[in-house]
Amino acid sequence: MMTTKRPELTKEQILKAMQCKTAEELMLLAKSEGYDITKEEAEAYMAELSDMELNVDQLKHVAGGSCYADCPDYECDY
Repeated sequence: MMTTKRPELTKEQILKAMQCKTAEELMLLAKSEGYDITKEEAEAYMAELSDMELNVDQLKHVAGGSCYADCPDYECDY
C-alpha cells in the first residue's frame, strides 16, 4: 500500500484553519490552499480543535518557535 505524504502546513494555514467554524468552511479553505480533504477529515480536524487547550496566541508561539515565556528576545533566558 502506497501512502501519499502531504506537504507540511504553514503557521498561517494553521491559524486560518483555526478560524473555521464548520467542517464545510474548513473544506473550502483547504481547497483554496490547494488541499483536498474529505468531509470526514474536516470533521475530525474540527473535533480535534475543540479539544485543544491552547489559544491562538499560544499556538502562534508554538508554531513559530517563539519563546513560550513571551519575553522580548533581548531579555530571554530560556
